[in-house]
Amino acid sequence: MPEKIIRDPVHDVIAFDLARPVEALLFSLVNTIELQRLRRIRQLGLASLAYPGADHCRYAHSLGVMQTARRMLQRLGTTAAIDDGLYTVCLAAALLHDLGHGPFSHVFERVTGIDHEAVTRQLVEDPDTDVHAVLSGFDARLPRMLVEFLECHPARTFLHDVLSSQLDADRFDYLLRDTLMTGAQYGNFDLSWLLHALAVHQPTQRLVVEAKGISAAEAYLQARYHLYRNVYFHKVVRSAEGMLRLTLQRAARLAAQGRLPWPPRDHPVSMALAGQSLSAHQFLDLDDVSILHCFKLWRNGPDATLASLCSGLLDRRLFKVIDLTDRLGDAPVGRILAVAQHAIRAAGGDPAYAMFLDEPADTPYRSEAADDLSGGRGIFVQDARGNLSEFARVSPLVEALNRQLTFRRLHVAEPFRPAVAQAVLQGDVP
Repeated sequence: MPEKIIRDPVHDVIAFDLARPVEALLFSLVNTIELQRLRRIRQLGLASLAYPGADHCRYAHSLGVMQTARRMLQRLGTTAAIDDGLYTVCLAAALLHDLGHGPFSHVFERVTGIDHEAVTRQLVEDPDTDVHAVLSGFDARLPRMLVEFLECHPARTFLHDVLSSQLDADRFDYLLRDTLMTGAQYGNFDLSWLLHALAVHQPTQRLVVEAKGISAAEAYLQARYHLYRNVYFHKVVRSAEGMLRLTLQRAARLAAQGRLPWPPRDHPVSMALAGQSLSAHQFLDLDDVSILHCFKLWRNGPDATLASLCSGLLDRRLFKVIDLTDRLGDAPVGRILAVAQHAIRAAGGDPAYAMFLDEPADTPYRSEAADDLSGGRGIFVQDARGNLSEFARVSPLVEALNRQLTFRRLHVAEPFRPAVAQAVLQGDVP
């Protein structure tokens, strides 16, 4: 039977040998309606407003996670026995792990309450979905096995670590992919050597890194730190995401009041904004395209606030930033917000939709308290005699990486920024 090839900018050749049942299954899953929908979900949401090349999609990322997991299992299989059934489940889970992401991913989830992990499980187990038909056609037990695997049932092993840990295929791929597509070179690291240094700790059946991989693991953690600092927490990216949240919240409020002319109440976008449950079929109609279509209609609609927010997102007229990061220990958040809100009201604006406070935070590496990985999710180093050490014990970089990266910024609609900046910096309180 022929071999199917997908060319990928990160992993180059992703091949499927259709003579092998597992490979044929994976390629069939690639062509399901549910996975193809991820072509219409951007991996980084609105990050292309800061990095023009960052228009890559979750479909490409899903392929990359599967390919990375495949390489990880190939390496781990040289020292540990991997059951054929669990091998299949692990790779299928790697390919399908992002099925439940909604439009613009995490921002949409926070507004609507949609849990992408729960939706992923729903899509896998719903007998009416394309992906369920492919999985059950291979093995009637496979949909349930995949859901249990995603839930780490009955117990976490190195196979679960491949998909979800501090050294997993998901993070490996998105760091390299986001680095390439944004053009920001901070996120490069030696994936091949890091994968070569992975091993299975036999007593606990958990994923560890051998001592020869310490430098590669350090570079990987540094890459994660730099991408959060320079890409994911970029002020333009965060401004766009905040405006997106305000836009969706405004639309939801208008819809609840019966004042949103589009879409109809039975449309998946309206149902999601109202917090209603969606069937698998309805969820498939939710993607970036459907939300952007709403924005194009709302910008010409009767509500001036919603129209202004939509125009700002479509035309890249974003809120301006007042950076307060170096004043984290100064005035309490409540005082800062009160000052900013008063300044906007005094200038004739509505602070509910003309500003927001943003305090993004991330810890690049969370170290474990003890050299015991039975229940933890830290990175553990295995020496030549099989002894384990938590990564902080062998890497001097961990002390710095274990600190929280935090920013504090006020994002304000451009007409009000001068007044707000003056009031906040002077500490004017009504």
